[in-house]
Amino acid sequence: MAVHHDHPRRHLGFHLPSLRKDGTAPESGEVTTAAVTATSAYALAGLRLVTGFVFLWAFLDKTFGFGYATPSGKGWIDGGSPTKGFLSGVAAGPMESTFHDWAGQGWADWLFMLGLLGIGLALIAGIGLRIAAIAGTLMMAFMWIAEWPPAKHLSDGSVSMSTNPFADYHLVYAVVMIALVAAGAGTVWGLGKVWARLPFVSRNHWLL
Repeated sequence: MAVHHDHPRRHLGFHLPSLRKDGTAPESGEVTTAAVTATSAYALAGLRLVTGFVFLWAFLDKTFGFGYATPSGKGWIDGGSPTKGFLSGVAAGPMESTFHDWAGQGWADWLFMLGLLGIGLALIAGIGLRIAAIAGTLMMAFMWIAEWPPAKHLSDGSVSMSTNPFADYHLVYAVVMIALVAAGAGTVWGLGKVWARLPFVSRNHWLL
């Protein structure tokens, strides 16, 4: 039995042009454009996977206390609160007192952790990117407000050490997730194509 090996770029939905319909060979510019498009697809897939791992690792570390951001024995599974330390430490911005009230609340812990897990898995699998982008952008917006980059001084009068009054890593993550949706980055190294073909997904495009 003959085994046919597809060109790797065909798995991206792209392929290098062979002959035109009139039988003539493509110009070098056409080949270069196809190669650049395929390379961009791989780069976006890599960006999607790395971003997904950021969220998934945050969930795992906060759950089990691997000793990175969450000390060993202080994980969620050990009775620790994923939100108490961060939200109780908010010292600037218009929602300072609100975040203090939310700190350590059971609903806040569950909502935050399920968000991290869901966004991380969706990005890594390449499915449900629209929902992941909306949820992730909302989460990043709240965290941006909690850190409040515009503040030069904290509520106790100390210097905030903010390096930029607007753009920080929360904003970058939000833009990345939105860009991944716009680029349809779930089809490369992901299950985006399979997911899109499912009947309930094809009937509800907001699930893509």
